[in-house]
Amino acid sequence: MSQHQIDIRHYMDTHQQLKQAIEGLTEAQLKWKEAPHVWSVTEVLSHLADHNIVVSFRIREILSGSSARLPAFAQDPWVSHSKANESSASVILTIFHALLIYNSLLFQRLTDEDWRKTGVNAKGETISLAEVVQAFIDHVQVHLRQIERIKQAMAAAV
Repeated sequence: MSQHQIDIRHYMDTHQQLKQAIEGLTEAQLKWKEAPHVWSVTEVLSHLADHNIVVSFRIREILSGSSARLPAFAQDPWVSHSKANESSASVILTIFHALLIYNSLLFQRLTDEDWRKTGVNAKGETISLAEVVQAFIDHVQVHLRQIERIKQAMAAAV
């Protein structure tokens, strides 16, 4: 296995962290919204699964040497138009976990040189594969804090 710039265990741990964050919540609580324009916990999870899909594509674009800009995505329309809150948190987490496993198997085959390959993001910034993966890990942490805020708002609303 290659020595690379990020610890893949942190990438894989995101699934367990999300499972722990929602442990004990009922379906109604997972779908609770403080306001119509604010995401529920289920919608946050759906966004993270969507983000994992996009990141999976970005990873492969970088590895392929493509000169195309790495795609951005409109997170709010993706969540609302996919009717994410009508989905099941457990199903979403299963998909999220499957993508983690699939990507981690790819990561095990990469060389240090692969981890240093770069692409250009939607902002026009050059980013390495390692930076893309680390940014995903960091992004999940942002949304774990969001899930905690939703849970606090729910408790205060009772």
